[in-house]
Amino acid sequence: MTMRIPSLLTLAVCVALSASCGSDDDMIMLAGDTHSASSEGEALYAKAKATDDAGKSSSAIKQYNKMAEKYPFAPSAAQARFRQAELLEQKGDIQKSFDAYQKFLTRYQSSGLYSKALERQARMAQSAADGDVKSSFAGLKTKLSIEKTVEMLAAVRDNAPRSNTSAKAQFTIGELYQGKKESKNAIEAYRKSVSDQPESSYAPEALFRVGVVLLEEADRGNRNQATLELSREAFSDYLLQYPGHSKNAEARMLSGQIGGREINRSLDIAEFYDKSGQTESAKIYYREVLKRAGSGEAHDKAKSRLKALGE
Repeated sequence: MTMRIPSLLTLAVCVALSASCGSDDDMIMLAGDTHSASSEGEALYAKAKATDDAGKSSSAIKQYNKMAEKYPFAPSAAQARFRQAELLEQKGDIQKSFDAYQKFLTRYQSSGLYSKALERQARMAQSAADGDVKSSFAGLKTKLSIEKTVEMLAAVRDNAPRSNTSAKAQFTIGELYQGKKESKNAIEAYRKSVSDQPESSYAPEALFRVGVVLLEEADRGNRNQATLELSREAFSDYLLQYPGHSKNAEARMLSGQIGGREINRSLDIAEFYDKSGQTESAKIYYREVLKRAGSGEAHDKAKSRLKALGE
């Protein structure tokens, strides 16, 4: 019996190790196998580099990728993955280059090339976003969809948490959605920018933009009281949390104009009911205008119509 116990324990350990591994790349190798794989990986890297040096970038990209995929623990694997991403970037294949940098950043966090890879990935995502933002105003189309661009920016954000790069990426997501008039997504993105890093240089502008997006929503026809109240609250929160910020004066002006928007909305409803022959309903909203406006064109219109309707 004493001779069988070690064998059973060894078997249990092997089963446990196999169950805990997600892929062949992550399997624990024996010392001899590791040395052999490392040698094979380095030989493949040398071949890829020779192809690269010869100016055959397309073939080099494939060879670097094969080396990094098959021998991820070899000494030159990080360099292979980085160079693959770099060559793809030079060829203008932004999406594949970004994904290659992402693989590098995920696996080789201790590499001396990590900061450079992060910087390049962030630059690529921002460039894609800038193109998308411009397209929403100039009517130009970009190669990457907003979904893919947002995905790229989110990866940059998560790769560099609590950094200025992360804050900028999250704020840009809000800008993308705002440019596409996707108000709900824009507001969520801007609020996340504030909640994640309230002390970042992007947080004040993000909270200000929440109020602006809600006003834009009102201008597009969603002029219900709740939308305007939410906008007023956003501007109020912004002024309270970030006094002295560059947009304070504009926020006060826009917040002050919300009252005028509410008056005009009530007048519009009153006139709709008036023209529809629903006199009693019209009177309610004309009275609301007089209650909100002590003077001005809306006040005079409401007062005149109420008089004509017998009040």
